[in-house]
Amino acid sequence: MGFFKDFKKFAVKGNLADLTIGVVIGGAFASVVKSFIDGLIMPLVGVLTGGVDFNDKKYVIIQGVAEVKDGAGTVITKATPEVALKYGTFIGSIITFTIVALVCYMIIKNLLKKDPNAAPDPSSSEILLGEIRDLLKNEKLVQ
Repeated sequence: MGFFKDFKKFAVKGNLADLTIGVVIGGAFASVVKSFIDGLIMPLVGVLTGGVDFNDKKYVIIQGVAEVKDGAGTVITKATPEVALKYGTFIGSIITFTIVALVCYMIIKNLLKKDPNAAPDPSSSEILLGEIRDLLKNEKLVQ
């Protein structure tokens, strides 16, 4: 029974819930950015590059063949699918990843920005002096 109690304690911790919410929001944000890239940015890039649609860009390794039937409808040769490296969609994915990473970087940078009015962190000598002071106080209480 200890395993289930430990798991329940772990699952209801705030950190796990925060992580779950972050993953869900991150997935939704990625899909929004992907639609933004596919619907707005890539067509503009296509216009700038002379009407090139990057989603259609590919390097064909093996050409696909359509199914051939005779007059009676009997299949003479089966269809073979095309084998291609679709580098155009990869370029779109790289652009999407770059934008998501840039936005995450900006958000994290702003979250970690220190308050300019906050007191500066104590130096190592100040920390050491504070520890010595605390030890001396404790020694006086013991004697």
